[in-house]
Parts: sequence; C-alpha cells; structure tokens
Amino acid sequence: MSRPFTLFTGQWADLPLEEVARLAAEWGYDGLEIACSGDHFEVRRALAEPDYVAGRHALLKRYGLSCWAISNHLVGQAVCDHVIDERHEAILPAHVWGDGDPEGVRGRAAEEMIATARAARAFGVDTVIGFTGSPIWHTVAMFPPVPAARIAAGYAEFAARWTPILDVFAECGVRFALEVHPSEIAYDHYTTAATLDAIDGHPAFGLNFDPSHMIWQQIDPVQFLLDFKDHILHVDCKDTKTRFDGRTGRLGSHLPWGDPRRGWDFVSAGRGDAPWEAIFRTLTAIGYTGPISIEWEDAGMDRLRGAPEALARLRDFDFDPPSVSFDAAFSRRRDADSTRDQG
Repeated sequence: MSRPFTLFTGQWADLPLEEVARLAAEWGYDGLEIACSGDHFEVRRALAEPDYVAGRHALLKRYGLSCWAISNHLVGQAVCDHVIDERHEAILPAHVWGDGDPEGVRGRAAEEMIATARAARAFGVDTVIGFTGSPIWHTVAMFPPVPAARIAAGYAEFAARWTPILDVFAECGVRFALEVHPSEIAYDHYTTAATLDAIDGHPAFGLNFDPSHMIWQQIDPVQFLLDFKDHILHVDCKDTKTRFDGRTGRLGSHLPWGDPRRGWDFVSAGRGDAPWEAIFRTLTAIGYTGPISIEWEDAGMDRLRGAPEALARLRDFDFDPPSVSFDAAFSRRRDADSTRDQG
C-alpha cells in the first residue's frame, strides 16, 4: 500500500539524532517519529531558536528521511497522574520536574504539552503522540472498593486538565494521539470509549494504535481498529509474546523485562503474537494511509538487528488491495452471456 514506515526514536534517545537518522536510512526506513527526548527534538529550542527547526529538517533531508509526527510521551504522563514521585523525576526534563511538588509538576507538564503543540506546528507536523497519565489507574485492582463516583471523578479530572491543552492543539491545527496503554486514562476498549466521552469527542484528540498492549490483556486489536476507526490518527508497531504456564501472570509479578518468569514480554515486531496480516488488512479496510511507525522494544534482542528485521517483516504485510474484485470476471461473463441471449 506504500504507507511510509518510520522508526520511533524514543528507544534510541541515548544516541544523537544524526546517528539514528543514519541508521534508519541505511535500513530503508522512510522517516522518523521523533521523540522529545535526548537531543532528538527539544521543544523549548524549537520555539526559541529561529534556526532550530530548519536544522532538524536539514538533518532529515541529509539522510532522505521525512517526519510525520513527534512524540512527547514522558511529559504527557505527568499531566494528570494521581501519584507523582521519583519515577517521574527520572523521565521528565529538569524544568518540568522543578522542585517536585506534585501539583507544580502537573502544571508545568501541561504547559510543556501546550508548547509541544506549538513546536509541532513550527516543525510542520500535525500529530503529536503521547500519554495522558491517569488519576484513576492506581484503583485498577478495585480494592479497597472503589465507588463509581471516584471513577467518574477521575474522568472529569482528566477532561479538566487536558481540555485546555487540546484547545491549544486545535488552535495550532495539530492533533494529540493518545497511545492506549496501561497506566493511561484509556488502556482498553471500554476505557477508550469513556475517555472519548469525557472530552465530548474533542476534535484535537485521537488515538495512537499499538497492538502490543492489547495482546497481553486479551483484547482483539483488529476489533479495536474497527470499533475506533474514526479516531485512529497514528500507528505504532510493537509486539508482545505471551507465555502463560500456570505460574506466570498478566500483571508481570514485578519481574524485570526479559525475565523468563514473566507471563509476557515485548518482542521485536513480527516475533510475537500480534496478528500483523489481519491488522494491516484492517488498516486498509478502514482507510488508514498514514505512517507505520516501528517502536522497537525487545529485552532479548539487540536493537541493531531488531529494527531492520522488523521493518522487513512488516513491509511484507503492506500490500495493495486488488484493483479489480476477484469475482469481477464472473460478473462480466454473466453480462456477456445475457447480451448474447438477447440477440
């Protein structure tokens, strides 16, 4: 179908963007989904330095690459998380973390996401991928018992914190694509529907589809695409391998990535349980023509092998639909026979 394939740079933020671009070009990628991490895309510089955006474009052009989306997952996480702690300090820019006061962090994170919308517009892309955080994720086990009013209040808090951000996105002509993901306000089918309802279908809000988070929850990613086809703004491709053997569990047992005692793990795209052919056929059926971004995560494989291999595997599923229906020949023959009979 000739959709562009991009490499998400978030897992490569330890390398300079120039090095990531060089590698991606050598492997045959069409572009990058650039993360606001490391030196890859710096929101403040994009808004303050006249030559910064031009320099990013020049770097991409040097390697024959394009960019259709930037991501700011890490800052978005802090906008409405119920608990703000050392985990956030480890992932946030120093100017967003500040003194670590939780409400101050949330406010600065919101300001940074607004700035990200403006930086995306300056850079010339219309989609920002990211997380939202969640005021209610900590209640997911539903014990101690959680009143329905507490859940409703969580969605209302999300809407209150994110609607002003989304309003600026709309003013900028940029859309925010939430990656549906455990620890976010939307992590499965029903929470996604509730999230869309909470913001009254805000025009600047949509979804980043990533099947890896659905596989271990036993959510059908194809059905998800069909149900939310009008909200899919971007696609990230990551894979998950499950191994539930009677001891392993879906919640991971607080075991590190790659530990064989886990019930599931992220693996390089094409090596897990995601039904990639069905996913690509469905993307075609719902009319998605945007970028296919490979988000490489695999605790057991070197990324220099995994990233080019994943590209080759997934490109194989990106075929065009037929230009003529396979049963069209039967119809033409029937019409011809009918014409002869009339003569």
